[in-house]
Amino acid sequence: MHPILPSEITSEAVYLKRRDFVKAAANASLIGSIGSIGGLATLGAATVVPSAEASESTSPLAFQKTAYGAGLTPNTFEEITSYNNFYEFGLDKTDPQANAGTLKPKPWSVVVGGECEQKGRVPLEDLLKGIPLEERIYRLRCVEAWSMVIPWVGVPLKSILSRFKPTSKAKFVKFTTLMDPKQMPGQTRAVLDWPYVEGLRIDEAMHPLTLLAVGLYGKTLPNQNGAPLRLVVPWKYGFKSIKSIVKIDFVETAPTSSWMQAAPNEYGFFANVNPTVNHPRWSQASERRIGSGLFAARVPTLSFNGYADEVASLYQGLDLRKYF
Repeated sequence: MHPILPSEITSEAVYLKRRDFVKAAANASLIGSIGSIGGLATLGAATVVPSAEASESTSPLAFQKTAYGAGLTPNTFEEITSYNNFYEFGLDKTDPQANAGTLKPKPWSVVVGGECEQKGRVPLEDLLKGIPLEERIYRLRCVEAWSMVIPWVGVPLKSILSRFKPTSKAKFVKFTTLMDPKQMPGQTRAVLDWPYVEGLRIDEAMHPLTLLAVGLYGKTLPNQNGAPLRLVVPWKYGFKSIKSIVKIDFVETAPTSSWMQAAPNEYGFFANVNPTVNHPRWSQASERRIGSGLFAARVPTLSFNGYADEVASLYQGLDLRKYF
């Protein structure tokens, strides 16, 4: 386990400098989503916590405090919700916050199919029914070499997938984002072959760290952060954590994700955070903390984003330099 260092934590005061930072970084390439912190810890006694007062576009959630990332200070709500990659709403980091008001996260349902005994369209409220929401503070590491710390609210993905009784043929799980250019105007541009698709190996999907998030900072997910339902896989680069999920399929073969299809020489299926394997166009050895200030020193990138003790065994015998 690698605890978050004080130097990694975003101060509220530096938020006011963020817009200057965004302008300076405007020529950085884009990808990813949001994701993760802190090492796996034993869950503490569950406490139902009323959330902070809801913002205009979100509503409060009741959730259980856990020991994931306990005592660590996340990025501010403003930083998390105003610096995003969500190409369905634009290519700049500030576009999703400005443009995602067209998304209608209610009502919402998810179609589950493929190699499982239970199939069908499930309303979101039924998908989550009977599973207590948990707050987990995870570290995010974007493939672009920037990072955040985020207090997610959600449920273990395993608790959802198990309900559909995947068969022995289910080797992978494929996730698909909403396809609706009226709600997601960025889909009118051929940036990717829409809709956005991602996938996990079945053991990755069933890992205790893998989270299906419905909120952050005790509130329902803002549209720009993947409302109303998104994946969070904290040891992988953020683009693996697909947003606004409408379809989950259990499949026999590894799905080709959207970024693999768009640039197969740059993005692989596993996409585990690895400081020793550079992106073809930049180093992954260090990262910049969003909110830490324009001239703040970069911090070293941790193997598996700091979760090596929990997940490295999943890849025993696999050459992660070859199978990025």
